[in-house]
Amino acid sequence: MDITVQREGSVAVLTWDDGENRVNLDSLALLNGRLDELEGTEGPVAVVLTGVGKFFSNGLDLDRFGSIPEEFNATLKEAKRTIGRLFVFPAYTVAAINGHAFAMGALISCGFDYRVMRDDRGYWCMNEAEIGLALDDQLFSILTARLPRSAAIVAATTAKRFSGPEALAAGIVEAVTSEDQVLRHGVDVAEAHANLNRSTLALHKRLAHGDEAVFLGWER
Repeated sequence: MDITVQREGSVAVLTWDDGENRVNLDSLALLNGRLDELEGTEGPVAVVLTGVGKFFSNGLDLDRFGSIPEEFNATLKEAKRTIGRLFVFPAYTVAAINGHAFAMGALISCGFDYRVMRDDRGYWCMNEAEIGLALDDQLFSILTARLPRSAAIVAATTAKRFSGPEALAAGIVEAVTSEDQVLRHGVDVAEAHANLNRSTLALHKRLAHGDEAVFLGWER
């Protein structure tokens, strides 16, 4: 398991490369460790998160919780806290959704300022209503904080698998492009925003999303 960092000028590209990129305490610790490093960086920076292959993230690591059930609640709490952090992270952030983003993986994408998705394959999906794993008020609030309310309700109540074009039409993502251009598009958007004044950007993000971040457990 790893989340590597590669710099392209002022853009830090985080690549999550762990098969289905399941969300567990280890993957969240890696992601937060990378965010710690970048938050401490001086000067211009913007952040892109992407995956490898078929998955951006296939959600919570349910197989792991089957053998370590005591980790479930701790992982849920840390995932919420991490998404809250992303909402107010003091740099512009982009999710380059290279493949499937399901459940908690879809919610993580909502923490980013901008989302781009491939236009041919891969789904963005909140499948909890399908698998019987109910959202709580904090998790549902992530959807309504970022997405149009109508899209959040459809996502939560139907388990609809949104293709890239459908996600764009619903306001879930800001752009779609071909598979080989998803990361390039994400980097270009991030680079265009890397020179924003970070302290002012952080203040404006707190004005826009600070209450949501605190509600999710992020306080700093």
